[in-house]
Amino acid sequence: MKTENSRHAYASDEARWSAVQRRERAADGAFYYSVRSTGVYCRPSCAARPARRANVAFHPSCADAEGAGFRPCLRCRPDLPPLAERQAELVAAACRLIAASEEEPSLDALAQAAGISRFHFHRVFKAQAGVTPKAYAAAVRAARVRDGLASGAPVTEALYAAGFNSSSRFYAGAQAMLGMAPARFRSGGAGEEIRFAVGVCSLGAILAAATGQGICAILMGDDPQALVQDLQDRFPRARLIGADADFERTVALVVGLVEAPRLGLELPLDVRGSAFQQRVWEALRAVPAGVTLSYTELAQRIGSPNAVRAVAGACAANPVAVAIPCHRVVRSDGGLSGYRWGIERKRALIDREREGTSVLKEALMNS
Repeated sequence: MKTENSRHAYASDEARWSAVQRRERAADGAFYYSVRSTGVYCRPSCAARPARRANVAFHPSCADAEGAGFRPCLRCRPDLPPLAERQAELVAAACRLIAASEEEPSLDALAQAAGISRFHFHRVFKAQAGVTPKAYAAAVRAARVRDGLASGAPVTEALYAAGFNSSSRFYAGAQAMLGMAPARFRSGGAGEEIRFAVGVCSLGAILAAATGQGICAILMGDDPQALVQDLQDRFPRARLIGADADFERTVALVVGLVEAPRLGLELPLDVRGSAFQQRVWEALRAVPAGVTLSYTELAQRIGSPNAVRAVAGACAANPVAVAIPCHRVVRSDGGLSGYRWGIERKRALIDREREGTSVLKEALMNS
């Protein structure tokens, strides 16, 4: 339902007609228009063939238009919720169906339940959820496996209860799904070796941690002990190994990244997240130093323009500060929004990148 301010913006027939000519979505719900020659009424944004002004009348509600003898347009369906809301509910229903099914529903079955073609369903689902139906179903199964193993269930029992119809399919993706072997995950990460060290940088305390595959955490804060506790909470039964001589070099590189983020980090990362989070994090790593973008722009870059909130959630879940530069994401008006490690640290990182970029440009111009 539109606010009073929105209705006021279209208070005159001239403003309403202008909105109809421009097919303004912002006007949807503020008023409706009927066409005498066709006998239907529409939303202002309707993509139907333009009507002649002499045949058009305006109505404050669907009930008023229908009371005047007009029927709802079959194209824009003004008598139903807006398309975006209908699509969101359609996808939510599909997600509930996936979650309630013992085995992964086929794309055809999901599309049939939604009442649309499989191609259209796939496109709408990905636009709304940010991932494909298959990827969402895989995430549901992965969550079931993690819950089952965490509760102490045997691996075989957990994988079949999660909807895997063969152990070979499960073990083929177990490492990516769990971040470690299933038996090790079941024991809470016992046996996983993670080296870590806490250092000091100009932005406060910093903790760097790495598995055998790469950097798994870069945490910043004011209290070093709180950072260590955060790492322990992430890997409750892993074997945490204090810094050794080899790892000191890694910590130095991480500190250097904070002091000069535009230089980047050559070390491999071992970050574990959902398929959607991985897409967001990969897109973030492609954003150049000194450049900022909004959550909306980031959602558009990964091909999911309607998943702005999910994108913000993926940024907040980023486990490696600066290496995955979520500090480069700002509000649409350019203002600084929430940052897991503090707004002042976010401002400092952005300022350093911009200053470093300006110095580099000046040096290139003078060379």
